[in-house]
Amino acid sequence: MRSDVVRKGIGSAPARSLLRADGLTDEDFEKPFIGIANSWNDIVPGHIHLNKIAEAVREGIIEAGGKPFTFGVPAICDGIAMGHKGMRFSLISREVISDCCEVMVEGHALDGWVGITNCDKVTPGMLMAAGRMNVPSIMVTGGAMETGRLDGKENLDLQSVFEALGSYSAGKVDEEFVKTIECAACPGIGSCSGLFTANSMACLTEVLGMSLTGCGTSLAVDEKKLKIARETGKRIVELVRKDIKPRDIVSMKSFRNAIRVDMAIGGSTNTALHIPAISKDFGHDVKLDMFDEISREVPHITSLRPAGMFSIHDLDNAGGMSAVLNRLEDMIEDAPTVNGKSIAEIAREGRVKDDNVLRPLDNPYHMQGGIAILKGNLAPEGAVIKQAAVSEKMMRFSGRARVFDRESDATDAILAGKIVSGDVVVIRYEGPRGAPGMPEMLSPTSLIMGRGLGDSVALITDGRFSGATRGGAIGHVSPEAYEKGPIAAVKDDDIIEIDIPARKLNVKVSDAEMKERLSKVDTVERPVTGVQKRYRKLVTNGANGAYLE
Repeated sequence: MRSDVVRKGIGSAPARSLLRADGLTDEDFEKPFIGIANSWNDIVPGHIHLNKIAEAVREGIIEAGGKPFTFGVPAICDGIAMGHKGMRFSLISREVISDCCEVMVEGHALDGWVGITNCDKVTPGMLMAAGRMNVPSIMVTGGAMETGRLDGKENLDLQSVFEALGSYSAGKVDEEFVKTIECAACPGIGSCSGLFTANSMACLTEVLGMSLTGCGTSLAVDEKKLKIARETGKRIVELVRKDIKPRDIVSMKSFRNAIRVDMAIGGSTNTALHIPAISKDFGHDVKLDMFDEISREVPHITSLRPAGMFSIHDLDNAGGMSAVLNRLEDMIEDAPTVNGKSIAEIAREGRVKDDNVLRPLDNPYHMQGGIAILKGNLAPEGAVIKQAAVSEKMMRFSGRARVFDRESDATDAILAGKIVSGDVVVIRYEGPRGAPGMPEMLSPTSLIMGRGLGDSVALITDGRFSGATRGGAIGHVSPEAYEKGPIAAVKDDDIIEIDIPARKLNVKVSDAEMKERLSKVDTVERPVTGVQKRYRKLVTNGANGAYLE
């Protein structure tokens, strides 16, 4: 085994001596060494319960004859980081998390490892590490929180709070109402209850074959989660003994399956960043165009928040990912999973328990998938929109540009009532290199919705959006402004044309004038130090998954 270098032979006596200080015995030196990468902390609601899950994984590892070792990795709550400097560190944390896992697993020659994860950047970061190291591994996603309720009726979540702020800024509600929503929206442990980024990635991790069946949609408070965790502990020991590695499981077929499911359930636009980045660490190259190709083939069959009315709990009760796979059975390409069953077997065995939550393919909520990729002279390399969360009125839209070089300036303008019907808010220099860190922009998009402008104002940015964003919000515009992409040359009152069915995003400026404008652009420079400075030097744009090269 890999760990033989620290536990076998006379030359390993110093390492064994230190391991004995951890409490290991001669008997333990005969067991597989299994790492547990635990992103527990007590500031992120989606992570405060992960020690309990880690303990269940430990029990499973011990029961199967392995020796567990737990180590920590960081996690950022995007909701808490939203709207201030902290959000510039969120996407950066994906790479930091991946590096932390690699450093600990490789540094201690572990035979296998389990990633205990939940929120937005932790799951893709751990998956990237799994592909990069190719050491036997399984993920346990921590699960969604229950939905918030007001007067026993409404499904509330973090999106509800941001949109309440928009209503407040428009004078539609008072401060007491906002406080009521604030106190009811997030009732306890778990990732936010809609199909935002954390839960999108949890679902896709299961479809990629890297977590056990049922893990993606089981709630944080559900005892089923602990059973899955314990079984994961047993299963990782078996994978180690059989030498089954992540690259034996995850192939291009797996990535195509994940994108099909993503389109069917209407996942976060951030999946168009994470899946391409993960694919690179698995030795593949998922292109942004693949999302659009599959979106045209796979209908949107469930209506989860923020696009619709249902929550992750509803999806779980309807049969979870195995039920979604069952709906898509004829489209799914067979591939292995960490379960020991193939994805095609799981699809065949899946049962849909609610035809309204998971509609048949011939009666979808939308004929196309949740995400669309737009291109044009404003985004030559592509831009991303969650078309399943766009009203019919905004599917084709033309408006005058209102240009801002930072998110906070746009937010101030929206709050001050300076953004009106027919405007296209353009927020630039918020891309991977320009920000740096490609911050999410739930604040301005939610303010637009809360002020009642969701059907008459669009927002375009080289930054990105929360999975909770809905409306005419187009992100990941590439090349970004910092690269002197066309978005850097847009001026106030330029006419921007959006045609989602035709996949077009254009500004009414001639090629000659665009070239002339770009030659005169003065790039906005933001001084950076430390991890941001290193990130800016290495990161690619949104069309390439903001992958570090």
